[in-house]
Amino acid sequence: MKTFDEALFYLLSKAKITEKTQRLSVVDAEGLVLAEDIVSRVNVPAYDNSMMDGYALHSYDLEHNSVFEVSQRIPAGQQGSPLKPGTVARIFTGAPIPEGANLVVMQEHTEALEKSATGILRIQINEKMTRPGQNIRVIGEDIREGQVILKRGQKLRAQELGLISSIGVAHLLVYKPICIATFTTGDELLEPGDAPQFGKVYNANRAVLNGIIKHLGFELIDLGRVADTLEATVAAMQKAASQADVVITTGGVSIGEEDHIKPAIEQVGELDMWTVKMKPGKPLAYGRIGETPFIGLPGNPVSAFATFNLFARPFLLKMQGATELKAKPLWLEANFEWLKPGVRREFARARLVNKYQKTLVEIFPNQGSGVLTSTTWADGFVVIPEDTTIQQGDMVAYYPFNPIQE
Repeated sequence: MKTFDEALFYLLSKAKITEKTQRLSVVDAEGLVLAEDIVSRVNVPAYDNSMMDGYALHSYDLEHNSVFEVSQRIPAGQQGSPLKPGTVARIFTGAPIPEGANLVVMQEHTEALEKSATGILRIQINEKMTRPGQNIRVIGEDIREGQVILKRGQKLRAQELGLISSIGVAHLLVYKPICIATFTTGDELLEPGDAPQFGKVYNANRAVLNGIIKHLGFELIDLGRVADTLEATVAAMQKAASQADVVITTGGVSIGEEDHIKPAIEQVGELDMWTVKMKPGKPLAYGRIGETPFIGLPGNPVSAFATFNLFARPFLLKMQGATELKAKPLWLEANFEWLKPGVRREFARARLVNKYQKTLVEIFPNQGSGVLTSTTWADGFVVIPEDTTIQQGDMVAYYPFNPIQE
């Protein structure tokens, strides 16, 4: 049985980045992963410009005077002429700084002394503390020409797409979404909508698995529920492997007579990993169907949810070409006690709570692996290390279900 860290390291070492790419418009690339570095061919901003509406002038003139003639007006998108010494230019946010000016005084710190039908002719500047460069965004302040602004492997959110657009790039190379084939096993399963039957349970794993896969932006082939026979399991594995980049199943990964995943994978491929020293989710299989990676998740819905998030998700993201694979923990004070140390690392369903003017983390009262309501109550996992107790106020590592980068 591998430890959690050993299992995750091993799994990620087996993930091969997809070679399938496509060039798309920036507006169509949300949620995908960059397959190339993005290098800027321009400076941002492209010229010195005003940070606000006001008046552009030279600091030397302001040292000797406070009343000025307004010699020109420069709206955003237009280029002014060189500034006449001893005067100011009426300037607006984003407009280029005219030659001969080295600061901008915001309009709130000025007073109009003379006006005409065409605008303000003369002003008084009331601001006492000024300096060269004040209220000016200088050329290349944000991005320099030749700078790598995003690296291959970056998952593209709205803000990355905005950054790419800000340097004038219209198309970019991304990895095509990998395809994942799934099926669930278990003759005890009913599909939602079926009439209840004694001794049977509704299939929650299918919805959980499909929902997470779609949320992460992968393509999905859902092969439904497979009968609890070796022949049906082998046939489903072969069909799934022929259509997808990865095969993921739930159920059938224990060692009972009705659990057919292990003998099936050994018949059509190789099984490299079977159990992990963690809770929930001890039975976790990894292997290959031919050359297609295979991940077998537990049949218990909470265990399937946990092992997908903790193992399958980073494995799939690495295959997709992403470089950010795991959420970063938040270290928070525990608003709970954990008094019975365990031999396996535990991932308690938890959520954040505001108390005593700070953010704490609390856990669901019933951490049983069959309590699916804990996953909707919670918004993340708290890690309970092996052989560890937790006291109220201890610092614990909290991992959100949905990291901000998603």
